[in-house]
Amino acid sequence: MTEQAIITTTVNLLQDNIQVSAYLAEPKEPGSYPGVVVLQEIFGVNVHIRDVTERIAKLGYVTIAPALFQRIAPGFETGYTPEDIETGRGYAMQTQASELLSDIQLAIDYLKNLPQVKKDSFGCIGFCFGGHVAYLAATLPDIKATASFYGAGITTRTPGGGAPTITRTREIPGTLYAFFGTEDASIPSEQVDEIEAELEKYKIPHRVFRYDGADHGFFCDRRASYNPKAAADAWEQVQQLFSQLN
Repeated sequence: MTEQAIITTTVNLLQDNIQVSAYLAEPKEPGSYPGVVVLQEIFGVNVHIRDVTERIAKLGYVTIAPALFQRIAPGFETGYTPEDIETGRGYAMQTQASELLSDIQLAIDYLKNLPQVKKDSFGCIGFCFGGHVAYLAATLPDIKATASFYGAGITTRTPGGGAPTITRTREIPGTLYAFFGTEDASIPSEQVDEIEAELEKYKIPHRVFRYDGADHGFFCDRRASYNPKAAADAWEQVQQLFSQLN
C-alpha cells in the first residue's frame, strides 16, 4: 500500500471544564476517511505514540491520540527509564475508567465533526496501559475495531476500582484483536486464556495473538524489549483489522 502524505497538529478537546490535549494526524489528500483513536502507554503521548499515530494516518485514516493523563499531569510525556516507569505507573493508578471512556468519546466526537471523517467508522488501538484502556474503549458503541496490545490487568482490575474490565466483554459491539508476548511476566498465560475464553463465550469477533519469545512492549522500537519479528506481524494484523473500517 502506498503511504499517504499527512498533516499533524496538536489540538485541544473541550468538554465542560475539561480540556484534553490530543495529537492529530490526517491524510493531506482530500477524501472521506475512517477515524482511529490511539491510546498511550504509561509514558504519555510521547514520540512512540506520535509515531504510531502517524503510521496509521499514512495508511488512510484520521488518527487522534488523546492525553489520557491530562486531568492528572497535563503535558506529561517521558522515556523508558526505571524512574519514568515509576512516575507513569503512579499516574495510571490515579485514572478512572469512567473518565477515560469520557475522554475517548470526546476524541471520537471531535473526529466526527471533521468533514473528512466518516461518521460511522471508528477504531482504536492501545499499548500497555493503553492496551487495557482499549479493551474498555471497545465497549463504546462507536468503536467497530479494537487492537489491544499487552494490556495488563484486564482480568484482575479496572482503572479507579470496581469489577475487572473483563466483566464488560459482553458489551463489546465490534471486533477485537489482542496481542501478547509469551515472555511478558506482567500478563500470565492463564490471563490470556481467560480473555480469549470470555471473548468466545460472548461470541465477540476476535483474534488473540501470542508471540513466542516476545516480552512486554515488543511493538515499541524505542524499548529494550522491542521484537522486530513480532512487531512486523502484529502491524500486518492491525492493518487487516482496520481495513474493516473502510
